[in-house]
Amino acid sequence: MKEVRGGLVGLSALLLCLAGFGVSAAAASDEILFREVRIFDGTSERLSEPTRVLVRGKEIAAIGDDVTGGDDARVIDGQGHTLMPGLIDVHVHMTFGALAMPELMAPDLTPERAEAAAAREAEAMLLRGFTSVRDMGGPVWGLKAGIDAGRYIGPRIWPSGATISQTAGHGDFRLPHERSRRFFGEPSRAELLGATFIADGRADVLTAVRENLRFGASQIKLMAGGGTSSAYDPVDVTQYTLDEMKAGVEAAEDWGTYVSVHAYTPRAVRRAIEAGVRVIEHGQMLDEETLALLVEHDVWLSTQTLRASTPDMDPLRLAKREPVIRGQARLWPMARDLGVKLAWGTDFLFEPALNPEQSALILQLTEWFLPEEILKMLTHDNAQLLALSGLRSPYSGRIGVVEEGALADLLLVRGDPLEDLALIADPEANFVVIMKDGVIYKDTLADD
Repeated sequence: MKEVRGGLVGLSALLLCLAGFGVSAAAASDEILFREVRIFDGTSERLSEPTRVLVRGKEIAAIGDDVTGGDDARVIDGQGHTLMPGLIDVHVHMTFGALAMPELMAPDLTPERAEAAAAREAEAMLLRGFTSVRDMGGPVWGLKAGIDAGRYIGPRIWPSGATISQTAGHGDFRLPHERSRRFFGEPSRAELLGATFIADGRADVLTAVRENLRFGASQIKLMAGGGTSSAYDPVDVTQYTLDEMKAGVEAAEDWGTYVSVHAYTPRAVRRAIEAGVRVIEHGQMLDEETLALLVEHDVWLSTQTLRASTPDMDPLRLAKREPVIRGQARLWPMARDLGVKLAWGTDFLFEPALNPEQSALILQLTEWFLPEEILKMLTHDNAQLLALSGLRSPYSGRIGVVEEGALADLLLVRGDPLEDLALIADPEANFVVIMKDGVIYKDTLADD
């Protein structure tokens, strides 16, 4: 497990942190001792024998049968339940997932209202056991600052900031009456809300990347191919020239971080690899030859287990998703067998009613992976992907593991999820303790 080093956030984000404090989580004792717990450490194929884990402050201080805390330590009797790392979702949209499209399009939507909706969903996400997430595009600075300051409850957020898209690309969310900023001088509403940058040409891409880095982006999101939730671009199109994409990569690398691209097709992904992109988002339409290139160039594939349809999905989006859904059943086993570095996320957009299904989607992975492989992906492996941000990571410490010295992001699960992965899909019933940063946000053992 690589260390996630602390980096400076942008000045604006720091100022937002000063807005206020006051979290409703249970007060943290300096020491918390879990006893009689069986550990899934993030990488093992089986649980440990019953043992003890001491949390001191924000970190795991000690693990072992003879571990004890101080006289004032709070003791939690684990009753043989499983202690494991907090879950990690590496593809979320905290704001876009909290609001339906009519709400986002409403003329009276304000940044404050959008942030309030995202904050409600952030708390629910933490209570599903997701202690860290990577936000892959959208206005998130205020929410992240509020969580870090203790004003909101939610997971750690690795922010990308506004997505960066060419004109008529996957991040071009202009309404039909909105004309090009380049020709007519008016930024679109989506750009004003911090959802996207429409950037054409090397100079615009450099500026957009640097703007996100200025505000504290831990990684950069470029749109390299067509999408299903955007109006102007068919799924098969390739977006950004090689020179434009290289510009984004160079600007990110100068800050010690990386570019991740939205792409489905072999052509788009091959161009991204040539440009030096480190992570591919989605990729459900890839072939075996392109997946082999990911392995050769040490590029991550961050992908999902998407549902074929949902009740509120727009018919146009549903039709555009068809080849993506058809391809994902081929993608996962091919990528696994070729040894691609795999990460998992949900990518919920514009349908807040789906958010409670975040945990249930994990079970779709059982078609291709063993429970221990899935839990490793959702903890240790996803943490490895977050660590690519290097010094641009907004947090210091190790996550995704239960080890001495790691951050105390922990779940106490009723039962053995390696034997019954379905326990993970019902966090309300089965996550009896949820801890982030050594602070307990849920504890139902006291009621047993």
